[in-house]
Amino acid sequence: LDLIILDMLENQIKLLDGKYYDKTELLSKMLDDDFYYGFMNKFAFSSSTIKLLLESPKTYYNVMKYGSPKSQALRDGWLFHAAVLEPEVFESQIFVDVQSKNTNKYKLAKEQHGEVFTMKEKDDAQRLADAFYRNEPAMQMIKGCKTEYPGVALVQGQPFRAKADVLAKDYVCDLKTTSNIKGFEHSAYNFHYDVQAYLYTEIFNVPNFRFVVIDKGSRDIGISKPVSKEFIQSGRDKVAYALNVYANHFEQDEVELDDYYIEINL
Repeated sequence: LDLIILDMLENQIKLLDGKYYDKTELLSKMLDDDFYYGFMNKFAFSSSTIKLLLESPKTYYNVMKYGSPKSQALRDGWLFHAAVLEPEVFESQIFVDVQSKNTNKYKLAKEQHGEVFTMKEKDDAQRLADAFYRNEPAMQMIKGCKTEYPGVALVQGQPFRAKADVLAKDYVCDLKTTSNIKGFEHSAYNFHYDVQAYLYTEIFNVPNFRFVVIDKGSRDIGISKPVSKEFIQSGRDKVAYALNVYANHFEQDEVELDDYYIEINL
């Protein structure tokens, strides 16, 4: 009986609403994007919300309350991911044959269907996916692995959610698009990919994190070795800092950010 109770407790996780949930049930529901980006976005942290907290508590507050428009880079990255990892999802998208998103035809399609893409965006994503498919080392990185696999766990005492692009036995691999593959090693820190590397190794309980990167211009492909301990530690430090920002500004009865300021020293 004690073992049964212990197993039940280990399979429970406390989310930000203060309630306990069954992990298995959450993971099943997290396969649905509406639940993952809706309910779980509200009641669990992610690498994305940590990045917002690192930028500013006001940025985090505004995005969580009002949402944010998807940038072109995010649109391009999402389509490439879908084309490689979820081709059936890619093919189910609405693509509009227009020269500009400012046309009435595009705006009408957006009103009717919500998220829509241009044929140029489709063609660009397919060209990148084709370059990926033709690269045997890149294909080996995802062969036989789980893709778009959800995870939920406590990290530094707080609930976190994630979806692994590629989950192998001993590593998580993330697919990235970039406009400058030769500068990726530097931009990885600026875009806080170290945060993602740390969180995903913790959430999925694997020792290694790797990247497959494709240049949107040249279509060159970069494949990383398992990232360094220093890279993971950088992500760990950033998460600790961001959670401290959250505790200072949002674990209160009322959120008050009017007096928040950034000290500038010249």
